[in-house]
Amino acid sequence: MDIKEIQSLIKFVAKSGASEVKLEMEDLKITIKTGTADSGNETTYVQQIPMPQAQMMPSQQAPVQNIEAASGDAAKSDKEEDSKYITIKSPIIGTFYRKPSPDKSVFVEVGSTIGKGDVLCVIEAMKLFNDIESEVSGKIVKVLVEDSSPVEFDQPLFLVESS
Repeated sequence: MDIKEIQSLIKFVAKSGASEVKLEMEDLKITIKTGTADSGNETTYVQQIPMPQAQMMPSQQAPVQNIEAASGDAAKSDKEEDSKYITIKSPIIGTFYRKPSPDKSVFVEVGSTIGKGDVLCVIEAMKLFNDIESEVSGKIVKVLVEDSSPVEFDQPLFLVESS
């Protein structure tokens, strides 16, 4: 199931007035919950079930190994440096925005101190804008995604130094 099919499913559920729909396939689990018309809340969860390694084609891993070997110590030191930080990941697929609207300033910058519950960004999915709130307190060390770019489920968005 590709993104367009998931998006059209979300549209269909929103128009149908159903409060919750669950769809489970071999490699995908989707739960769509809609709030009442008064609240205007809609939550979409998409979970990709990892495929066993045996089903992956060997040709897909060879280039990755070559790239890692070519990058050498630089990649290892970056991974070690990033591992000491908390990674905030995208809970949904959609378009990542750093600002609440084009004429406003960004929610957070590198070096910003954040608290639990602070809005870090907005992810738009099917014309619904979802505030992404921090679950940790700390300082933003790195913004990993460009503004107005598409993001996937569980894609890293920010690195945070815990306080």
